[in-house]
Amino acid sequence: MTIKDWIDYCLSKKGAQETYPFDATTLVFKVGDKMFGLVYDHKGEIGLNLKGDPHLNLVLRQEFKSVFPGYHMHKAHWNTVLINKDVPDAEIYRMIDLSYAIVYKSLTKAVKAQIEEQYE
Repeated sequence: MTIKDWIDYCLSKKGAQETYPFDATTLVFKVGDKMFGLVYDHKGEIGLNLKGDPHLNLVLRQEFKSVFPGYHMHKAHWNTVLINKDVPDAEIYRMIDLSYAIVYKSLTKAVKAQIEEQYE
């Protein structure tokens, strides 16, 4: 998969937005006003930060060499995934889905209603 494939997938989520709040190279995906993913250069490799369940995050870190605590993020709730390494594409898609779902669930009813309105 290419980085464009991952970006397109994140942006296909309902209400997803592409932003650059930190600098010109760190791409942040938001739903509502909350982040559910970041894409950035991690020591010369493409890193994707995703929110997850703290217990599952630990399991993923043990299972895959290219998954580790979220770089510059809350270590229990975020993982960094180096793409095109040992994590299968299907697992990365699942991680993106989970990250989006966790963040979407935390939005207020009013924000969720605004997002849903856009897709009616």
